[in-house]
Amino acid sequence: MTLRTFQDGKEEGALRTIGEVSKALGIKPHVLRYWEQHFPMLKPLKRSGGRRYYRTSDIALLETIDRLVNQEGYTLKGAKTAIREGRADPPEAGAEDRGVFFTEAAKSTDAESDLLPKLKSIRDKLAKSLKD
Repeated sequence: MTLRTFQDGKEEGALRTIGEVSKALGIKPHVLRYWEQHFPMLKPLKRSGGRRYYRTSDIALLETIDRLVNQEGYTLKGAKTAIREGRADPPEAGAEDRGVFFTEAAKSTDAESDLLPKLKSIRDKLAKSLKD
């Protein structure tokens, strides 16, 4: 599968709105927002008013999620695991040149999960010291 080519006059790496991405991929905007909740590695830029702007790597990830869920029959949980573990093929050979979102997203998710207990511990220690 190749990355979608947009016919809107913008440069190849330009940010796209949720409407543009929805139209190009044939996926309803509410589905894209729902997927953001289930795939922590999918993080479009959000500007004032909550308006979403998708990068090229976000769009490639959406294409992969769509392929896994709607063509290959994965559950959302299974698709998330496949992407995190690097078992999902990128939509295009060379997609890593535009931004490695499979392995880097998985690494950041793992780092975040390791960081959370440490942060909670620090918070608890600070709360305890404030009580003393």
